[in-house]
Amino acid sequence: MHNLEQLQNLEHRLVRCFSSVFPDLDEAQIRNASIESVPGWHSLASVTLISVVQEEFGVQVSLADLPSLVSFAAVQNYVQHHVAS
Repeated sequence: MHNLEQLQNLEHRLVRCFSSVFPDLDEAQIRNASIESVPGWHSLASVTLISVVQEEFGVQVSLADLPSLVSFAAVQNYVQHHVAS
């Protein structure tokens, strides 16, 4: 159960990160957000989002990984695999 709590906490924190960059989206929209579904998700928004995520989780996102971080699910997966347990 401890692991589930960590995942839920991570997801909650990530929703807050997305909300700070895309304030017009509600939580359900954020959880389903992708570069295709969010009109304001352009290159500057991507950089801003990754900056917020890096600060929140203390991870360093490689420039090579940026093109693959195009949805909430992709960012969540990335953070899960790069945050120290």
